[in-house]
Amino acid sequence: MTGMAANPAFLTYALATIVLTLHLLALWVLSGAQRARGGVAINPEDGARYGVPVSDIDPPAVARYLRAHRNGEATVYPFLLLGAVYILAGGGAALAVPIFSIFVAARLAHSIAYLRALQPWRTIAFALSLLAILALILSTLHLLLSR
Repeated sequence: MTGMAANPAFLTYALATIVLTLHLLALWVLSGAQRARGGVAINPEDGARYGVPVSDIDPPAVARYLRAHRNGEATVYPFLLLGAVYILAGGGAALAVPIFSIFVAARLAHSIAYLRALQPWRTIAFALSLLAILALILSTLHLLLSR
């Protein structure tokens, strides 16, 4: 391996990016599958195609998937941008591996807890992902300002 691919921090970032992307896509697909199981469509052409009623309001189970997806987007996108800046600034694996791993595990746990309505686990997982983002911000600022 050469270049970025040989950098352990970049490899960790790349794996985190893949897992988080698959995670968001899975939530999106599962929301559609849940809508199909509920026998309702939100677009008139879908209602006509599948012979189901059209509603502007998603069933509660679909809405829960969509809220879990939006919550993931609200944290995953900033994390991925900050992670890229951290890597480009020369951040090392000693901090990247634990921060990226904690964030990914917390986001996966958060979605599971959200979809299963598990408190306080949902809040704990969210707090862990937020702490990982804050650690990434501080680590990146340190790298940028200490040069």
